Amino acid sequence: MAGPPRPGEGAAGGQPNPRAKLMQEVAEQMDSIEEEFGDGFAIGRVITVVEIRRPDNGIELRVRAGAYPWVALGMLEWAKKVVESLPRGE
Repeated sequence: MAGPPRPGEGAAGGQPNPRAKLMQEVAEQMDSIEEEFGDGFAIGRVITVVEIRRPDNGIELRVRAGAYPWVALGMLEWAKKVVESLPRGE
């Protein structure tokens, strides 16, 4: 779910290189996983959902999943329930 821009971000996220922004997000996710699970884990299927802000102020979503569509839909439904269960403000 997209939140408001972070401080200092502009209309395009304030990043001169969109690839750097995406790589930063993935690295932060990996750091969080390693902190929580230590060395005893493996990465399974991955789904990415990216908000694209076009120069004409249009917004699109890019969803990529390396799984069968029915598996991806199940994972997204599970993710939706996780997000809905979070306390407001997180």
